Amino acid sequence: MQKIGITGGIGVGKSVVCRIFAALGIPIYDADSAAKRLMNTEEVLKSAIIQTFGAEAYLADGSFNRDFMTAQIIGNPQTAKQLEALVHPAVGRDFAAFVATCSKQPPKKKYVLKEAALLYEAGSYKELDKIIVVVASLETRIARILERDKHRTIEQIQAIIAKQMPDSEKISRADFVIDNNGDKLLIPQVLEINRQILQ
Repeated sequence: MQKIGITGGIGVGKSVVCRIFAALGIPIYDADSAAKRLMNTEEVLKSAIIQTFGAEAYLADGSFNRDFMTAQIIGNPQTAKQLEALVHPAVGRDFAAFVATCSKQPPKKKYVLKEAALLYEAGSYKELDKIIVVVASLETRIARILERDKHRTIEQIQAIIAKQMPDSEKISRADFVIDNNGDKLLIPQVLEINRQILQ
């Protein structure tokens, strides 16, 4: 079973593309959602986070203290890297279990998709067979994020984008590129990539 990564900066529309693949029967692993789930449920990861950042990293009910951790990370790239160094291996283990489960379930699938915003930045691209990069113009991305995330300002969005790998570098490393700027139909692009992977 092939492991295909799908990535792209914030606001490019990765989730929409993944829904089209899912409609084709392709199993989708959402790494960002998995990370949030694991920080609340995996005891090994929770213990490591508490050991690194203190008991305040979790609330009294045992759930991840997002407000506390966000305060630690803002303006402190080293703290963010410390958290990522704990979370990424846990996501890797969870993804391996997901692939193993998919490989046993009929009908047999030729590939699974791993959706992750920081596929290259986290280094997890090395464990994948091929990479799909979704791209859109900066203006389109900002407009989409403002529509979706009412609490964000343009300045916050630009700061997030500035921290992510530039599209040009992602494209240069990609096996497939999907243009989601709005002037090309998505479904034919996905169908063509699906056809090539299955070949």
